Amino acid sequence: MNKKRGYTIAMAGKGGTGKTTLAGLLVRFLKEREMTPILAVDADSNTNLNEVLGLTVEDTLGEAREMMKKDVPVGMTKDIFMEMKVEQALVEANGFDLIVMGRPEGPGCYCAANNLLSKFIERLMHNYPYLVVDNEAGMEHFSRLTTKAIDLLLVVSDPSRRGILSARRIYDLVDELGMRVARKYLLVNQYRDKLGTLVAKETETFGPDSVSTIPEDDLIYQFDLEGKPTVELPEESVALQAANEIFAKLLV
Repeated sequence: MNKKRGYTIAMAGKGGTGKTTLAGLLVRFLKEREMTPILAVDADSNTNLNEVLGLTVEDTLGEAREMMKKDVPVGMTKDIFMEMKVEQALVEANGFDLIVMGRPEGPGCYCAANNLLSKFIERLMHNYPYLVVDNEAGMEHFSRLTTKAIDLLLVVSDPSRRGILSARRIYDLVDELGMRVARKYLLVNQYRDKLGTLVAKETETFGPDSVSTIPEDDLIYQFDLEGKPTVELPEESVALQAANEIFAKLLV
């Protein structure tokens, strides 16, 4: 299926669900199918998408916000300064680029900086047919920094009642924020067969065509412990295989 330019896929979920790992696997899926270039945006305050993707990040947009309040060079307008910092924060890779929002702001008003960031990020997004945004659970960070509509929201949960209730709260929060989301989809990650009946019961309100499971995979834990980018998982990874099937169903 051909997508319009700037097709935005956003990831959300509470910590520990494997959301960022799946964001990285989604970037890999798109890249392998030449659905490029891709802009990956790490909008989670617990920044680690770069580790999943095997990239080093030196500049973040959070740092640019801080600097704009006090360190804009003499003779340079704030617009030019922020545009320069956005360009510096962009990490280029093969088939995709990464930009990191950075941690929450410190005290004081950041309205002007956020407005400038929103403008430049919107401009940047037009250069990419696919956007993968790794959000923190609350979604406010992405909502505040850009008015871009979300075409597909992937909410990631672990196979627990608490995790699925958290996913439901994210669904509700999206509606409360008035965000433009074309489709929501629940991914129950780290799934185990013996929990099938319980998971089905807890997720039935999401709709039968809006939920998929991704099995628990020891290879992911191994890669994490060894400090290897999980985007490099081998083809025999059961989580990778399941994720690719889901992505193909939703995006191809």
